[in-house]
Amino acid sequence: MCRNIKTLFNFEPPATELEVRDAALQFVRKLSGFNVPSKVNEAAFERAVSDVARVARQLIESLATTAAPKTRELVAAKARARAMLRYGSTP
Repeated sequence: MCRNIKTLFNFEPPATELEVRDAALQFVRKLSGFNVPSKVNEAAFERAVSDVARVARQLIESLATTAAPKTRELVAAKARARAMLRYGSTP
């Protein structure tokens, strides 16, 4: 789907409101095909982003796991290692 949307569940510290909103924005951009909506569609676009962010936050808060929380540093290190294998250097 959209490679820019990152996993937000099971992190320590938990995902911030900004991270959830950014993921919602990417999702709505992908669905709508708009990077920036026209003035006519701006209200609907922003409402969709708010609604998706709200529902995403509810989902994240309602999920349960027995796995240990991930750290952003560890996830970033793994991504750098994958990039090194794929591209021969870090992006």
